[in-house]
This record gives sequence, structure tokens and C-alpha cells, in this order.
Amino acid sequence: MNAHWENMGSETSASKLSVRRYEGSCLCSHPPVVLYLRGGSFLEPGLEPGGNCPELPVARALAESGAVVVEADYSKPSGNEFPMVIDCAYEALDHLSRDRKHYGGAKSLLFVAGEEAGGNVAAGLALKARDRMPGKLAGQILLSPMIDPMMTTESFRDADRIGMRQRWADGWSHYLAKACGFFHPYAAPCQCTRLNRVAPALIFTAEDDPLRDETVGYADRLIASGVCVRQHVFPAGVGWTGLYQGEGGGWVSSVCSEFKTFVDQLKH
Repeated sequence: MNAHWENMGSETSASKLSVRRYEGSCLCSHPPVVLYLRGGSFLEPGLEPGGNCPELPVARALAESGAVVVEADYSKPSGNEFPMVIDCAYEALDHLSRDRKHYGGAKSLLFVAGEEAGGNVAAGLALKARDRMPGKLAGQILLSPMIDPMMTTESFRDADRIGMRQRWADGWSHYLAKACGFFHPYAAPCQCTRLNRVAPALIFTAEDDPLRDETVGYADRLIASGVCVRQHVFPAGVGWTGLYQGEGGGWVSSVCSEFKTFVDQLKH
């Protein structure tokens, strides 16, 4: 397994975006390429290449399963504020699309994936990709995306149990501080009224996940809009909420298995 930092950006970019590239030992000629966006509740300051930057369990596992995974640090250059976060993520996705041969192959399928706050960015980015680069994004992988700033679902009542209620509230306040309300579709995808033609989705949550209801609700709305959705809800007690502390668990192998099936379905 190889993971290393590099800079991404064109000569015309105002700043270089730091990315960490994960590659397994067994790559096919045209491996799927995944832009991965970490969580952190929109409160993490950003990553320092060479510093104490723990690798992400899901990103590592997807790479070991045959994908090329590019983790982009959207936090540091954007200050974790909308719309700069989406702009940074879109720049990374556009770069991967234009320079696909450098990361995978000319025929590699391009995906965006994210967990928690990164899942919000991934969902918003999928909407922007539909509008700005139609047909280029093959799919989106959302792991308990933090997409509802209202925080009023029934499952969210369990947020205190894992110590996340105040952190998520603070994160939303910070992320939307410069936004024009809660209802921009790229900022809060669950508020989007036009979900048709967005990229197919692979969506994960768990029965004991405080973000379960907003995740499942978004999956249902995508399906109702004619979007192809593959959804996996883990049973309670598998350790899924460790995702919010950057932890993996026995569920990681299932994520990889579902991802492989998802990719195979898109190829046929």
C-alpha cells in the first residue's frame, strides 16, 4: 500500500491544493478513480503534509480494493466555509477529470466520495458536476452525509449519545456563516428541489447512526427523482459511528464489497 502527498492545481490556480494519493499493490489498467473528502464537521483546520495526518480507513480500504483514491484537503484553503469548500472540491474533481491518465487510465470511471461533512461536500459536488460537467462523474459514494442543517430528524436525537450534537451544530454555523441562507442546493443537498440527472449514488448509514434519517431521506428523494441508488444500512452495534472519530471497523470490508458491485453495475 502506497500513500503520498502531492500538490494538485494548474499554473493558473491561485493556490495549490494538497492531496494525498492512495494506491494499492494491484491495479488494473483502468482502475476507478475516487476523489475522497474527509469528515471533521467543518471544524478541522486542514491537513499538513508530513504532519500528523492519519490515513482514512475507508480511503485506504478502497485503494487496497483496486481503486486510485485521491484525498483532497478542502478545509485549509477554504476555511471550511461555503461556497469556498465546494469551489475547492470542484477544482480537484475537474483536475482529475482532465488529467485522468495520470491517476488511472483514459477509461477510468471517476467517483466522488465523502464521510460526514465530506459526504455533504460530495453530494453538493455531484450536483455541481451535473450542472457544470455533465456526464463526467460516474458516481457518488456518501457515508452518513451531514446534509441537513435543521438537525430535527428523529434519529438525530441520539447525537448526544455519541457526543456530536454540539459539534455538528457548531460545524453548520461555521460552514454557512457566509452563505445566503440554508437553502442553496450545493450547501444543503437535502434542500435541493431538482435532483434528476445527478450521478448514481452508493449510500451508507447504520441503524444507530444519528444521521440515519437524513441519509435515508436523501436516498429516497434521489430514487424518486429517477437516480440509480444502491443503499446499505448497517445494523446497530457494528461500530459505524466510529467513522466520526476517523476509525474503521468490521464494516469497512462491506463498504469495499458494495463499492466493487456498484462499479461493476455502472460498467454494464
